[in-house]
Amino acid sequence: MANLRWLEAALPLGIIAGMLCVMGNGQYLIHKAVNGRPKHIGNDGWDVAMERRDKKIMQSYNSA
Repeated sequence: MANLRWLEAALPLGIIAGMLCVMGNGQYLIHKAVNGRPKHIGNDGWDVAMERRDKKIMQSYNSA
């Protein structure tokens, strides 16, 4: 019985790791459902503003 001491800690750690994975995938799926595409890692306010600006420029270029 002394050889199975690690099992006492492995089960809660496995549950914690599993729940972290579920939460991370949940955030990914919710963001993808709302925005229609995966989140770009490292985007900040400036990157979002430039993406909006580029989208407006491309729309005005295509309509002309």
